[in-house]
Amino acid sequence: MTELGFYHLTRSGLDAALPRLLEKIRSAGHRVVVRLADAERLDQLDRLLWTFRNDSFLPHGTRQDGHGQAQPIWLTTGTDTPNGATVLVLIDGAEAADAASFERVLELFDGRDAEAVARARERWRWAETQGMDRVYWQQDERGRWQRAAAS
Repeated sequence: MTELGFYHLTRSGLDAALPRLLEKIRSAGHRVVVRLADAERLDQLDRLLWTFRNDSFLPHGTRQDGHGQAQPIWLTTGTDTPNGATVLVLIDGAEAADAASFERVLELFDGRDAEAVARARERWRWAETQGMDRVYWQQDERGRWQRAAAS
């Protein structure tokens, strides 16, 4: 059964939180698809994952790079999953009609954006109708993730 995790950004922005989450997912041995709603944002994220820390990078690729089956992290604006990912990460309002085909789906949303919060609430209700397990995570005062609710 798919678990849908809602990650409510309250202390840091997406550019700081996403690379750390991707590191954790990769260290657990999972392949990941990061789905975005906008191609321009995809280009920004592509650059960020190569440079987010001086001593590290996250190996990843895009359709432009090719070799999708070899990429541990795949960035896309579509529904393609060439790397056999078991984890889907949704950002910037990307859709997840295919959520049930993944073990875990993580939706990151900015708590300062009323539209993003409303979309997350809608997706929570949708996931309930789909019979998915739901977990709500919120950043604590130090930016660490704390499990706040589950269904």
